[in-house]
Amino acid sequence: MSKNSNDASHWLDDKRNVKKIVWALVIVCSGLLIAEGFYDKHPHFAIEYVYGFYAIYGFVMCVGLVLVAKWIRKILMRSEDYYDG
Repeated sequence: MSKNSNDASHWLDDKRNVKKIVWALVIVCSGLLIAEGFYDKHPHFAIEYVYGFYAIYGFVMCVGLVLVAKWIRKILMRSEDYYDG
């Protein structure tokens, strides 16, 4: 009996696995933020001396990218049957 691909269960379908990934990312990011205090920086600009600058900058740019993409989607979006000719 062949299984339909829609019936197959994937490892990310289990919410416990998704929670494990989220917690792993939180732990890694927290560890990197803490590690920032233990090495000597050689910044080019004064703002780079701020503790956690790159984490804050990365988060703000990621959110900005999503917001810009939502705005561009309104311009580029076509109807569902656009290519049906």
